[in-house]
Amino acid sequence: MLKGKNILLGVTGGIAAYKSADLASKLIKQHANVDVIMTENATQFITPLTFEALTHNRCVTDTFDRNHPWEVEHIALADKADALVIAPATANCIAKLACGIADDMLTTTALACDCTKIIAPAMNTKMYENPVTQRNLNTLKELGYIIVTPGDGYLACGTVGKGRMEEPVNIVDAIIHEIACPKDMTGLNVLVTAGPTREAIDPVRYITNHSTGKMGVALAKAAACRGANVTLVAGPIDIDIPSYVSVVRVSSAQEMFDAVTTRSDEQDIIIKAAAVADYTPETVADDKIKKSDNDSDLSIKLARTQDILAWLGEHKKKDQLLCGFSMETRDMLENSRKKLAKKNLDMICANNVKVEGAGFGVDTNVITIITKEKETELELMSKNDAAHCILTQLLELK
Repeated sequence: MLKGKNILLGVTGGIAAYKSADLASKLIKQHANVDVIMTENATQFITPLTFEALTHNRCVTDTFDRNHPWEVEHIALADKADALVIAPATANCIAKLACGIADDMLTTTALACDCTKIIAPAMNTKMYENPVTQRNLNTLKELGYIIVTPGDGYLACGTVGKGRMEEPVNIVDAIIHEIACPKDMTGLNVLVTAGPTREAIDPVRYITNHSTGKMGVALAKAAACRGANVTLVAGPIDIDIPSYVSVVRVSSAQEMFDAVTTRSDEQDIIIKAAAVADYTPETVADDKIKKSDNDSDLSIKLARTQDILAWLGEHKKKDQLLCGFSMETRDMLENSRKKLAKKNLDMICANNVKVEGAGFGVDTNVITIITKEKETELELMSKNDAAHCILTQLLELK
């Protein structure tokens, strides 16, 4: 996702500096080029050699180091960077940045950067909550910095509270969101559904399916990465949703139907990636539940849940695009084309759940994108890559 991107990683003097090595490693795995600047205090927690081994670039620590090429180094690093990421960012560093102080290599370079700037604060809870620190963070936000909010938990000082540097995987996600893609969906409102629904039989049991929501979340993140205003209507899923995606949590098919239909008029693109339970219990023989311990005596009458895509197709507004998913075990193309026409869709993404690498619970998918004009077979790829392919083809229909 970050191939060809130059990330300038600033590391300041906090115990969370050990996480910065993992962050650098994860950025390299995303095929980014990473240059590292460390403050003098940071070198007390982790050595420059660690970052040099990970990035294969010289780690810069001294503004006045003569062992560098002829160009003014802080300017060269600033000009080269697609993003400046400071993680961890101490209260001291945040205060300097907010006031424009440039008294070391990192703050001097930061002042020369006109690229995307992201900081991940890390400090004691009381330091983080101090009004001065909060004022400085607000100043940086006004100046265009992206703040990756620290998490809650046990801190190195022995207290429990907010101030722990966000996990590297989520910082990488924030970087990808900001710089990985051209913002070709800016101004578009996109609604995506994800995950299963649960239809309660009684207070203990429910009807559901094996959907994990990975494809829907990938689509939501990809659309947001490309500049869209994204709403994710999510069933019961166990996936962290980034703050830049607006989330509506639901449980039942009716709740998902209501959440989607009440917001449909505001959307330019709606993608139904959720695997909604097709049936909901209509009546349950409560007397049999009470009188028998044998589950086979339980009698349930099932009723079909409302078809979200069919409703959207009937009420589609002008210039709105609708995309659905079709999971089949046979006659995939024929059945999917029937759904495309019957439900008045612009696109349907079909896959055969029996194909290896496709379906529920995996990080890959094998999709055939079907529109009224053509069929595009995608090879086995990650759900993130598949999401971008789907969005690209949807934009071609606009």
